[in-house]
Amino acid sequence: MSRREVHRRLLDGRARSWALDVLADADGLAAVRHPLGFVCLPLERDGGEGVCLHLWSDSLAHAQSTTSQIHCHSWDLISHVLYGQMRNVHAEVTDAGADATHRVFEVVSGADGDRISPTRRTVRHATGLVEVFGPGDTYTLPAGRFHSSVVPEGGEAATIALGRGRPGSRDLSLGPLGAGPHHVSRQPLDARETALAVRLITAHLT
Repeated sequence: MSRREVHRRLLDGRARSWALDVLADADGLAAVRHPLGFVCLPLERDGGEGVCLHLWSDSLAHAQSTTSQIHCHSWDLISHVLYGQMRNVHAEVTDAGADATHRVFEVVSGADGDRISPTRRTVRHATGLVEVFGPGDTYTLPAGRFHSSVVPEGGEAATIALGRGRPGSRDLSLGPLGAGPHHVSRQPLDARETALAVRLITAHLT
């Protein structure tokens, strides 16, 4: 199902039923651990558009980020909270020299993982607007906006994530000043873990 069709389901108030239908026919899902702390169940990828389910749960092992949780997308995001609480924490990022605390890294994703490259830009950051969303809420975030997605410690949450690429934008992350270029392989879930992820979301929605 295309991003546009899924968005229409969200607007019509049918997000939960759509998610349950998708999960009932989950054979072949290739779930992966995302470095930002969630499990991603990719459902559709068509050119610059995509549809995924994102799951935060302590019942599944987490991947570790090599940079930080503060990042910005090369695509415009529409996120719908299926259950749990999601905090969209905006970061106010300013260029800095000798007093910089972080370097900006470019993240280029491919089939074999993420190629992470330091840029010449060094920055400081402060916490900006903190938006709190609960079940049934939908929020948007334009490409290029630094933020982090935070679930309360020990909390469980799942979202529908819709993305549309914006030409000329890049995926960026804030990381240590001295870190060099490196490659991070995405960690796939095995069949047992994928089935557990499906059961966890389904249980919360029924």
